[in-house]
Amino acid sequence: MPDWIIWVMIPWFLFMIWFFATGGYFMFRKFLKGMPKEDGKSDLDWQDYYIEKTRHLWTEEQQALLEELTQPVPQLFRETAQRTIAGKIGELALREKADRMNESLIIRGYIMATPKRDHKWLIETLNKKEIDLTPYRELLQ
Repeated sequence: MPDWIIWVMIPWFLFMIWFFATGGYFMFRKFLKGMPKEDGKSDLDWQDYYIEKTRHLWTEEQQALLEELTQPVPQLFRETAQRTIAGKIGELALREKADRMNESLIIRGYIMATPKRDHKWLIETLNKKEIDLTPYRELLQ
C-alpha cells in the first residue's frame, strides 16, 4: 500500500470520529430531554403540554414575531427552536394566567429559552423594531 494512501486515511478517520461524536452529542441531548423526570413527564412532554394549553392565545402577528426572532437559526433546526421557545413562552403565560399572548411574554420567553450568545440577535432585532429593552435588562445579563 502506498504511503500517500495512509496520509489520506488518517485525516479521513479523524474527521469521521469528529463527525460521529458531534452527531452523537446532539442525539444524546435529545434522548435526555425525552427521559421522564420525577413527575413522570419529560422536558419534551412539558413543552408540548405548554404549547397545547396556550395555542389559542397566539395571533398571526405574534407568531410572525417568533419567526422573526428565530431567523438566525439554521432552517434545519428552526422548527425545533421555535417549539422550545414557544414552550417556554407558554409556561410563562400559564404561570402568569395570561388571557392572551403579548410582546412582553414572547420576549421574556425567548430570553429564558435561548443561550446568552443568541441574545445579541434579539437586541438587534428589538432595536430595529424600536422596542424598549429596559424591562428586559435584568434577564439579558
